Amino acid sequence: MKHGINYLENGKYEFNLWAPFPRKVALKIISPEEKIILMEKDKEGFWRTTIDVVTPATKYFYCLNDEKDRPDPASQYQPQGVHGASQVVDHGAFAWSEGNWQGIPLSEMIMYELHVGTFTPDGTFAAIIPRLDELRDIGINTLEFMPVSQFPGERNWGYDGVYPYAVQNSYGGPEELKYLVNECHRRGIAVILDVVYNHLGPEGNYLRDFGPYFTDKYKTPWGDAINFDSAYSREVRNFFIDNAIYWFRHYHVDALRIDAVHAIFDKGDKHFLAELSERVEAFSQKTGRKYYLIAESDLNDSRVVISRESGGYGIDAVWCDDFHHSLHTLLTGENRGYYLDFGKIGHLAKSLKEGFVYSGEYSHFRKKNHGNSSKDITAKQMVVFSQNHDQIGNRMLGERLSALVSFEALKLAAGTVLLSPYIPLLFMGEEYGEDAPFLYFTNHSDPNLIEAVRQGRKKEFGEFKWQGEPPDPQSTETYLKSKIDWEKRKQGNYKILLDFYKHLMRLRKTLPALSNLDKRNLFAETIERQRILFIIRRKDASQIMMALNFNYFDVACMPPLSEGVWNKAIDSSEQIWSGPGSVLASELVSGSEITMRGRSIALYIRKSQVSILKS
Repeated sequence: MKHGINYLENGKYEFNLWAPFPRKVALKIISPEEKIILMEKDKEGFWRTTIDVVTPATKYFYCLNDEKDRPDPASQYQPQGVHGASQVVDHGAFAWSEGNWQGIPLSEMIMYELHVGTFTPDGTFAAIIPRLDELRDIGINTLEFMPVSQFPGERNWGYDGVYPYAVQNSYGGPEELKYLVNECHRRGIAVILDVVYNHLGPEGNYLRDFGPYFTDKYKTPWGDAINFDSAYSREVRNFFIDNAIYWFRHYHVDALRIDAVHAIFDKGDKHFLAELSERVEAFSQKTGRKYYLIAESDLNDSRVVISRESGGYGIDAVWCDDFHHSLHTLLTGENRGYYLDFGKIGHLAKSLKEGFVYSGEYSHFRKKNHGNSSKDITAKQMVVFSQNHDQIGNRMLGERLSALVSFEALKLAAGTVLLSPYIPLLFMGEEYGEDAPFLYFTNHSDPNLIEAVRQGRKKEFGEFKWQGEPPDPQSTETYLKSKIDWEKRKQGNYKILLDFYKHLMRLRKTLPALSNLDKRNLFAETIERQRILFIIRRKDASQIMMALNFNYFDVACMPPLSEGVWNKAIDSSEQIWSGPGSVLASELVSGSEITMRGRSIALYIRKSQVSILKS
């Protein structure tokens, strides 16, 4: 890597620091023995030196102009936190035992997003490992970790990270993360890491002391924008692109989820995201294994995933917020904030057929036309969900869907996501209806910053007109309330919902009409007044029909069935799923009228495919 430390051989390490403005830089080793080594600067603004016999216990700062001791911007470990010394990491020392792991195709992933600190009582990488087998056995094959780059304190969502290359010390550090990834791969589970390339957090952010990493041309909601298109931007871009390759090379992660790409501002000839995807593709070709990039964007801009050859950025997939908003408003009836633009069955039908609901139409929330068409985006390029960390945690009280809707509605939400033509994502605990909130929490040390965060959160909630005082982000209690209770899944309706999710995942993986991610072979019919949605999906001879009732009451309706016999595969209203009892026939033919229970979902399979489920 151009940025950070490279191991050479025989205990030798090359230290590289991009700092074009300081007139003098020294490497200041503080342990195991104190030593100061002057560095030499090249014409590109890199300071370098090579040191003999460096060990992983070596801790160091960079001394700038004989005035400031600063941690390495590309530090790979901060054992004493964001203000402490950086520590050398020997990436060659870990004994990988993942075998010939080649990853999982994006189209086959069932993603499970989790926050390391609140997923277990211990809140560490190592504590996740005993739960991997159960996640795998219910059908999860991909874990997505919220950011693990070093942030201030011991608790944080991770989006306040200030060392993109360093693994959070309170989670267990570099060695434990590698061990976790290794154990995931041994079980056939892929790993996605959430990375933040649009801003850095406020506390411990010393990048300005080294060079022009930021620009005042643009602003993000969370701080100064990264300098991707102004003077000196070449090495800023390389700093973050090298970071992506770093996670693939040294931690063997399978994909990166790039946070809020709408806040990555770049008006240069080649957008940062396009260059990033180009470099990752080259790395994939070099290593013979496909590594993926997944973007979060609220722009509804298809360019994010359109190929570079066609003028896009070439990112592999994008989160589809419109799918979530369409589903959430139908389930909850909420119509404030960005939910103002949703609430019709037709919105969900369009999202199932195309992806983006707003593809150039007028948005009342934004008070302008919004988005462009996603018709040409393939289904395997979209990630959908009924819940995620943002949609839960950015509510004032952090309520999960389980706290907002009935048990019947939870099953309806599960079926809508898992039987969709897109890549499904679950948020930790969703699979059994966890009802603990997921709140926003921090552990800053600056009193002024702590108060600014408190006031900022209150302001954010204004557009939703939520009443009352939000939980204090700085409070330890806020953090502890957000931990999930894994044992709930063994009892009552929690266990029933878990079994329902398992059955849905089995259907998704078994039936070609469901496992084939293809919008072109999807037909949707709506009955808006009765809040009914029918979905037909097919793959060759495999055909399924889904009936979804978003009404609170039973509704009689006529599904659009083709000729043949259709057998019921699942009905959320059945008593086995703790429902009110099904009134649906086990077999249907074209022209059959059915009665759907309120807030229910049913799946029928054309008869020729029933044998697949029995095999």
